[in-house]
Amino acid sequence: MIIGGESLIWLIVVLSSILHRVMSLNSVSALCEFSVTEGDKLYNFNLASPISKFPHGVLSEDGFYKVALNETVIWFQLCDGMVFNHDPPRCVDCWDCGGPSHCGMTCSALMASNLGGYSICSSIGQASSIEIKVIDERSPHAGVIVKMSNRGLKLNCSISVSVLCDVNGVQGPHSLEKIGTCDYTAVLRHPSGCAEIVHVHGKGWGWFGTFILIVICLFGAYLLAGAVYRYYSIGVRGIDVIPNLNFWASLPQRIQSLFASLVRRFRGPSEGYRSSYSAVNF
Repeated sequence: MIIGGESLIWLIVVLSSILHRVMSLNSVSALCEFSVTEGDKLYNFNLASPISKFPHGVLSEDGFYKVALNETVIWFQLCDGMVFNHDPPRCVDCWDCGGPSHCGMTCSALMASNLGGYSICSSIGQASSIEIKVIDERSPHAGVIVKMSNRGLKLNCSISVSVLCDVNGVQGPHSLEKIGTCDYTAVLRHPSGCAEIVHVHGKGWGWFGTFILIVICLFGAYLLAGAVYRYYSIGVRGIDVIPNLNFWASLPQRIQSLFASLVRRFRGPSEGYRSSYSAVNF
């Protein structure tokens, strides 16, 4: 019984780990999906989707990216939380991102600043706060900007990573810049920054098509309501249940007469009409 109980517990642990991994992958995929339309093209970005040579998409296989500016060091992971299997942050204070013993494990971006010879760490991004937009609306294929932010007690910090489309491989991250009190930007060149482009034919009905559709629906409702009324209230049967049947039956002839009248008006009197008069000599 003891062996069976241990086996059952081990099986539950394994199944729970697999289920957690699947749910984690689904959540990561949802966070990193983004689409934008430009002209007749639909640009689909899925940063976490596996591609050739990059089974985890734009996510770092080390569990994190690292970039520095002067005495400031930033670790981040795109579209997911960070994992440190090696070279973890050595920080005195890291309570908003795992604490000193697990620093960086509960956020997606961490900043370390040197104050008085000590590294003070604080979270500047959470996976749940990710925002994605294209770098250039006129050229969506250039790539996207992934912004992560964190609302702290003293400062609201963020990091925006420009993921540039580069089919040749990964370069960076680099070009870390501080653009505000606690806002940073970095650049990463990666094949996952390239969109899947789908050609969209047509741009929908437009306002005129919508207007025509409304008119057709109103006309159909008028015919249906009129037919029901004439059938049940007046007792009309057969084709006569159609309201104003005589008018609708004569409508094609009315339209033909109208067009003929317009043609005669613009073309002037016919030759036959002018030849019916004889010349008068005085």
